[in-house]
Amino acid sequence: ALRKRVEVADEERSFAPDTETLGLELHKDSKFYQQWENFKNNNQYVNKVLDWKIRYEESDNAVVKASRFVTEKVGSLFGNLFEKTELSKTLTEICKIDPNFTAQKFLEDCANDIIPNILEAMVRGDLDILKDWCYEGVFNILATPIKQCKQLGYRLDSKILDIEQIELVMGKMMDQGPVLVITFQSQQIMCVRDAKNNVLEGDPDKVMRVNYVWVLCRDPQELNPKAAWRLLELSKQRGAINLSSCCLKLN
Repeated sequence: ALRKRVEVADEERSFAPDTETLGLELHKDSKFYQQWENFKNNNQYVNKVLDWKIRYEESDNAVVKASRFVTEKVGSLFGNLFEKTELSKTLTEICKIDPNFTAQKFLEDCANDIIPNILEAMVRGDLDILKDWCYEGVFNILATPIKQCKQLGYRLDSKILDIEQIELVMGKMMDQGPVLVITFQSQQIMCVRDAKNNVLEGDPDKVMRVNYVWVLCRDPQELNPKAAWRLLELSKQRGAINLSSCCLKLN
């Protein structure tokens, strides 16, 4: 059963008075998203982390193709390039908002709550859940193919089988709040069917391994950590894996 973030939000919230606004401004989500875009576009290391899996998947290099399904850690590739103290500073600032916060607890929340809600909503085509957990920019990207399928009378017949190797790889303090970047793998079945139950895309018998990079940001005005984190951006790379080995692992 999927939930919305607002279903656990505290009734009492703290708000700071706005003494500087003189006219109409962008919604804070749009403002935050634009600030992140500006930061990302001007930071080559962040772009490398977000794009390396896609470029890895599309490479024509024979060596790359031969090793496509070998797990690689983003931290080992880019850890020396990105300022390591940035993540520590970000975690420190989060602790000021939430004294009970720890990196380990955050990863557990990602594994048990944040990732399942968003990822399941993606494969089920649940737009209400997605809209609640995502910023407008990434929601529009994820929602477009789902809406197109529904308009054509198609249905998603996809399943999430497993989530693993969740890692915290980057952190950044933005004006509107802290941003954390995580990577993880999922094993899932991707399939789209028409009204007559014919398979139009994907394969119900093929398990895909999908590598994700997610950018999550925290609303500093939200006191409940269960309701504070939202998805700002994602990238992914996928490939087929052996179904029998996956079944053996699940058993």
